[in-house]
Amino acid sequence: MLTATDHRRDRLGLNYIYPVVSRRAGGLSIGINLNTNNACNWRCIYCQVPGLWRGKAPDVDLQTLAHELNSVLTDILQGDFCSRYQLPAASDSLRDIAISGNGEPTNSGVFAQVVELIGSTAGEFGLLNKIKIVLITNGSQIYRPSVKNGITRLSQINGEVWFKFDSATTAGLRSINNTGVPVARLRRNLETAAKLCPTWIQTCVFALDGRPPAVAAQELYLQFISSLMENRIPLKGILLYGIARPSQQPEASRLTRLPADWLAQYAARLRSTGIEVKVSV
Repeated sequence: MLTATDHRRDRLGLNYIYPVVSRRAGGLSIGINLNTNNACNWRCIYCQVPGLWRGKAPDVDLQTLAHELNSVLTDILQGDFCSRYQLPAASDSLRDIAISGNGEPTNSGVFAQVVELIGSTAGEFGLLNKIKIVLITNGSQIYRPSVKNGITRLSQINGEVWFKFDSATTAGLRSINNTGVPVARLRRNLETAAKLCPTWIQTCVFALDGRPPAVAAQELYLQFISSLMENRIPLKGILLYGIARPSQQPEASRLTRLPADWLAQYAARLRSTGIEVKVSV
């Protein structure tokens, strides 16, 4: 049975493809894992990937990826996949194909080729403009020409970028995401993404040691969003979400979910800046 709390990458026994019920997508999503070695250039303290380590994505066998994607799409669209995995009626339609997985996908040397492969395969199944093609990214590599080329192509196949942004301070990025990327650089990358492809900010909020994000941190985040809106950066909105699955990082015992009403109140404050906010508890 597939559920929103079970995102195991090995469920189908495949190298690159895994199905999930996605809260943010609102139903069935096909995940594409380009980081099969569990390597990432960040280490978010809420990350659910076991054995995560600092590194780059491995080589990708595009022929195997194409075969797996074709096979899974055939099973979902023409087979008994949904009944076999006991998907509830509200989740049994394919919502998107998501380039995500066990690390930062844009670290892959063939990221742009993967986007092209997905577009071709989706076209063969008559899915273009019927489902979303989503890139879930920390945004750190968007300045690279090859990544910008891939994102430009993504925009042409009904794609979206979901850009991780958990803190509006460099210190916050260091403590939450274990990255030294300055906020100013991440903002430039975010603006680049938004101009190339429809882009959502995705922000994870949680209690750390029993305490929600500090008021000062909340205010700085609000100021950051207000500045983006004032500068007319063409963002789709914010995907605000809480923790659904246990972290596999050393900080796991320090993290707890925030109440739904806390997220709702925070979302209302963010909407006051003029941006759309979708909440996943």
